[in-house]
Amino acid sequence: MKYLIVGLGNPGSEYNHTRHNIGFDIVTQAAQETGGVFKTDSLAEIAEGKWKGRTLVFIKPTTYMNLSGKAVHYWMQKLKIPVENLMVIVDDIHLDLGKLRLRDKGSDGGHNGLKDIQAKLGHSNYIRLRVGVGKDFFPGQQVTYVLGKWKNDEKEAVEVMITKSITAIKNYTTMGLKLTTDQLNR
Repeated sequence: MKYLIVGLGNPGSEYNHTRHNIGFDIVTQAAQETGGVFKTDSLAEIAEGKWKGRTLVFIKPTTYMNLSGKAVHYWMQKLKIPVENLMVIVDDIHLDLGKLRLRDKGSDGGHNGLKDIQAKLGHSNYIRLRVGVGKDFFPGQQVTYVLGKWKNDEKEAVEVMITKSITAIKNYTTMGLKLTTDQLNR
């Protein structure tokens, strides 16, 4: 079985380890843990890992956040990945730092990356792991906040969140969505 695991973020060193790029950070570490090595390919950096007999294809779109759907659609088609084997990992300012939410459908929640994926797929029925980055910003400062680096006192919570996210990826590919969601919410 083959899965497409997409971490959303922006390419470029200026975006490394920002709140908006938590998806990139999660898939980077997940790929390392499953034997994958990233290489640049069409519309994305891509790595293939193995986990308990499953093939996990990790991508980090190089299209920038607002055009993520282009890369997701391309790789789904190229690798013949059914939508039920797609997981998108995305930052979420509506969740407290460290909180994770796994869903098989839903709105874009105002997130431009999810909006573009929904537009390219023609629906919003795909699995997404929303990763809480908090909302410690003043009105009108959202862009500055999500493109900002983690504060020192947040870094431990970020590492725990990355570890839990990787466990959720592995569990989803072996146990399915329902059991993974139940375990994550416990």
